[in-house]
Amino acid sequence: MSKRDHNHSLNQSLKAFSEALQSGRFVRMRRLLASLHPAETAHLLESLPPTERKVCWPIISPDLRGEVLSYIGEDVRTDLMTGMDIADLLNATEDLETDDVVDILQDLPGHVMQEVLRAMDSQRRRRIEAILAYEEDTAGGLMNTDVVTVRADITLEVVLRYLRMYGELPENTDSLYVVDHKDKYLGTLRLSQVVSRSRSLTVREAMSHQIEPIPANMPDRDVARRFEKHDLISAPVVDKENRLLGRITIDDVVDVIRDEADHSLLSMAGLSEDEDTFAPVKKSVHRRSVWLGLNLLMAFLVASVIGLFDATIEQLVALAILMPVVASMGGIAGSQTLTLVVRSIALDQLNDKNQRWLLRKEFLIGVANGLIWAFAIAFVTYLWFDSLFLGTIIGIAIIINMMTAAIVGVLIPLSLKRMGIDPALSGSVLLITITDVVGFMTFLGLATLFLV
Repeated sequence: MSKRDHNHSLNQSLKAFSEALQSGRFVRMRRLLASLHPAETAHLLESLPPTERKVCWPIISPDLRGEVLSYIGEDVRTDLMTGMDIADLLNATEDLETDDVVDILQDLPGHVMQEVLRAMDSQRRRRIEAILAYEEDTAGGLMNTDVVTVRADITLEVVLRYLRMYGELPENTDSLYVVDHKDKYLGTLRLSQVVSRSRSLTVREAMSHQIEPIPANMPDRDVARRFEKHDLISAPVVDKENRLLGRITIDDVVDVIRDEADHSLLSMAGLSEDEDTFAPVKKSVHRRSVWLGLNLLMAFLVASVIGLFDATIEQLVALAILMPVVASMGGIAGSQTLTLVVRSIALDQLNDKNQRWLLRKEFLIGVANGLIWAFAIAFVTYLWFDSLFLGTIIGIAIIINMMTAAIVGVLIPLSLKRMGIDPALSGSVLLITITDVVGFMTFLGLATLFLV
């Protein structure tokens, strides 16, 4: 089935479910949910308002709830788990991979998490606690402890017999990990090598040293970058002593990439990547108010700058008409540079050697665009108001503001990064404020200077 046909089929199922929900046909709803993949069920839940979501959740089979929770965003998942008791949570997480269990447990209150852990068998609890010991956004917090290891001195024949006894391998297993008697990582043995090479070869002769182990404290975005560069399906995770702790698989990396993309988009508006589109009004108002309050403070700063020139604006009302042009051009030019630099920071492309080159390049772009658009805007202003004075003043303001926008578009994200602040989260607010202040100060300041 093509992707288009699959999406059409999914949309038809979601439409049928919505109709069944509206009419209260619970048997029909249960059948439709049973026909969906857990990821599709998760998508359905995230697409429902809270009231309908609470009606739908109990209908889902208890055996599937854990998988569904593993695909749902943090906000919605936390809301759904609020009504689940310890027995329900244990049942939901019983058959999940350890990394998925950790993702779910981290959304629970601390005391509830501890109760769930105490109710697990000791082996499973130790595996999960090993992951919980690391920060959520590191390789250790991302890894799965379900790994298959072999020793270097055994033959491939022995490995094959071991795998037959082992039974079903963990998902996304493309390689076995070679360790010594102290569990220190030595290399990887691809399954393709096991089945294609002579069975008399030893693991040491067939294994590969090409895949570098990932330190447990490596940030998850760096993990994703390594997977992308080396086309990995899985990779080993080690501690400081090079002891094998677990592995990271491509499905977890895809989640990291998606979260990074959502973060880059939503953080510019002060929203979380796990923001629930259908969250209650009270909850959404609280979250967005902080960002709006920060923007209001910046707006008052810009307004205070304009207030310094109220007498000039009274003398020449055309200044008030043209002020948005100055602010808009600087803001857009700065946003282009800011977006480019934030992306380069995310891809780890910027360093001490190329930052000055980028700053010089963006400054020259600002000068070039400033001259081009200053001439165009000055010409339009002259035709509109029949004033060479106004055309000249706004042209100079445009050039200065676009040069400023280019400079701060580079310096703001770099400075925020050095201070440990996410450039995507607050860079745009600072940029718009600075370009507005500089633009208005230049435009209205020059007008005041020549009018007086």
